[in-house]
Amino acid sequence: MTELRIALYQPDIPGNTGTILRLAACLGLSVDIIEPAGFDISDRNLKRSGMDYLASVTLSRHVNWQRFDEWRQENGRRLVLASTKAALPYARFEFRPDDILLFGRESAGVPDLVHEAADARILIPMVEGRRSINVAMSAAMIAGEALRQTNWN
Repeated sequence: MTELRIALYQPDIPGNTGTILRLAACLGLSVDIIEPAGFDISDRNLKRSGMDYLASVTLSRHVNWQRFDEWRQENGRRLVLASTKAALPYARFEFRPDDILLFGRESAGVPDLVHEAADARILIPMVEGRRSINVAMSAAMIAGEALRQTNWN
């Protein structure tokens, strides 16, 4: 269907990860989990959130950031980081069908090294004074726009 991927940098909350996996399964997206995660990937909460959709999502696990970054560079993939530190609103960004949409840890985002490695940084505009939107909601919003722009049905 599409080559668009969602990558999660060291996710903290199994429920959010399960929700993103379910989203990906329903939209035909692949998911990369960059370890270490803050929970056991086989955690029952992950399975509860992902329900019976987990079996139908293409999930790749990367032992650490370096291995993930090497893999994506070898495959010529553009890395698009969702960040509250970015300046470009996601709806103004020109997505490509083979982008990797990267989302940081719920507790801490991504370190500077990861921020600097991104080919592009986008944000979801929010009301002044708000810290962040739930990562699963953010993934849904940004993936939806990326799919819309890349002519997904």
